[in-house]
Amino acid sequence: MSANQDLATLIRAGTPLLVIESTEEKRVVEGFRHAIAQALRPLYRWSITAGLERLDMQADADEAAGAPDATLTLHAIKAAREPGIYLLLDFQPYLRYPMTLRLLREIVQRDASAEHTLVLVGAAIELPDELATAATRFEFALPDAEALAALVREEAFAYSRGHDGRRVVVDAEAARAVVRNLRGLTLEDARRIVRKLIHDDGALSAADLPELARAKAALLDRDGLLHFEYETAQFAGVGGLARLKQWIAQRRPAFLGQKLPIRLDPPKGVLLLGVQGCGKSLAAKAIAGGFGVPLLRLDIGTLYNKYHGETERNLRAALKNAELLAPCVLWIDEIEKALATAEADEGVSRRVLGYLLTWLAERSAPVFLVATANDVQALPAELLRKGRFDEAFFIDLPDAATRAEIFGLHLARRALAAADYDLAALAAASAGFSGAEIEQVVVAALYAAAADGQRRPTQAQLAAAIAGTRPLSVMMAEQVEALRAWARGRTVAAD
Repeated sequence: MSANQDLATLIRAGTPLLVIESTEEKRVVEGFRHAIAQALRPLYRWSITAGLERLDMQADADEAAGAPDATLTLHAIKAAREPGIYLLLDFQPYLRYPMTLRLLREIVQRDASAEHTLVLVGAAIELPDELATAATRFEFALPDAEALAALVREEAFAYSRGHDGRRVVVDAEAARAVVRNLRGLTLEDARRIVRKLIHDDGALSAADLPELARAKAALLDRDGLLHFEYETAQFAGVGGLARLKQWIAQRRPAFLGQKLPIRLDPPKGVLLLGVQGCGKSLAAKAIAGGFGVPLLRLDIGTLYNKYHGETERNLRAALKNAELLAPCVLWIDEIEKALATAEADEGVSRRVLGYLLTWLAERSAPVFLVATANDVQALPAELLRKGRFDEAFFIDLPDAATRAEIFGLHLARRALAAADYDLAALAAASAGFSGAEIEQVVVAALYAAAADGQRRPTQAQLAAAIAGTRPLSVMMAEQVEALRAWARGRTVAAD
């Protein structure tokens, strides 16, 4: 059933109050114009600037636009004997006035008024309790691939007309990818992005896809709940993690929906546990790079709100936006901070956990969840059981071979030739060091070299930096060893 048919059904059913959260007022009006052709009701629109106007026919002189006053408008609607549809644009601020609220309730309850349908239209509409139970929320369907492809063609033709017939250079495969990546946007938002991509260089190519992903993320996540990570990593730039790298490589075709000889369930996600500083965050970025999709980071701190129900609403909005940006990797860092089941939060953490578990089980969009945690003891058992995540990987302190590899990577990133150093000796001297601590050793040696007027650190300066560092495995030996002991037999080693 189409959106217009759904809307007409709601009107014919006598729905008293509809709520439509949208900034596309023209699209809403057009949707109701189509719907009333089936529902056969007069259609009106009210705004603070224009007052009350009839839209389905030319108004007579005595039906000229009414006063913009909200209360007078509601009095007029209540007095109207013929049932009508009234689009009230940006009416949210008036819901806090007792007189306005009372009139709305009387119209909705059909207290001495005809069976009108009131429609609240705005970007964000929060209803008072007195109206919430009587309201039905309605969403217009977003444009499908056919509509988006037509939009791309329209913008390409418009560019040619405005540039003396100069044709847009279009890579066919890239154009199809652009259409796929525009899914989840309104027509107007999609049009703005396509127009910018074309006008930047007069072409649509694969080089436009990263910019499209960034623009789409910014449009969908206006509340700042998700952070688009511009820089993902490649597994080639990550030391160790051989088993995790192989696991991702095996599942990449299924996640991206590529044709395979057998049918495989797409991967859902992984839980990354490990010692602090051993590369859980870097691994999350590398997983996105391994899949070749955008990386979104869910900021747990922005979810929580002091008002009842807002935290859960924020989580729903964040997960919905992630699905609209699919295929993508969704990274929740330090997930235990969001799901700690403390009694002091009045059950918010339990409700957040419940919704997240439901989403993990029921989502159909290709969103691969990467959750990282430092304190595994704080994680609820419901999250850890098999089936929530495809696998739980433990990122341990690197062994000697991996430490040597990490030294080589950090030296190379600073334009230093790894071959000029005895990496095996550095690895042997840095037993118990994490990847983050190895990076700081290289940084400290560079500072020592600069202080001595050198262009590059010496082997001795690197060794001295190692000797001057007390790694976490020494400072917090008991906690680190307890975590490693817990992980043995319970998780899969990432390396």
